[in-house]
Amino acid sequence: MMTLGEMSKVSECSVTDCSYNQADACHAGAVTISGPAGHAGCATFIPLTIKGGFDEAAGAVGACQHVECAHNADLECGAPAIQVGLSGDTKADCLTFAAA
Repeated sequence: MMTLGEMSKVSECSVTDCSYNQADACHAGAVTISGPAGHAGCATFIPLTIKGGFDEAAGAVGACQHVECAHNADLECGAPAIQVGLSGDTKADCLTFAAA
């Protein structure tokens, strides 16, 4: 099992209209991956005109509600890093999602 210091990082976020995105990097302290089965959305996505988060933060996955993902163990992400981006007509998805 991973420890708090080993949380999966958000290696890239290409959702430029998210308030936590600064130069394709996530600056949220932790993101939550959620949504209906088969659609791993970034629930932390906030489309505001102001920028938020912490300058020194490199986003990490705080929780993953997709038990059907191959990387999910005990609602925690076990991937070394994830990518967040657009998938179809959605705003922000975990592109690292892999069906178990």
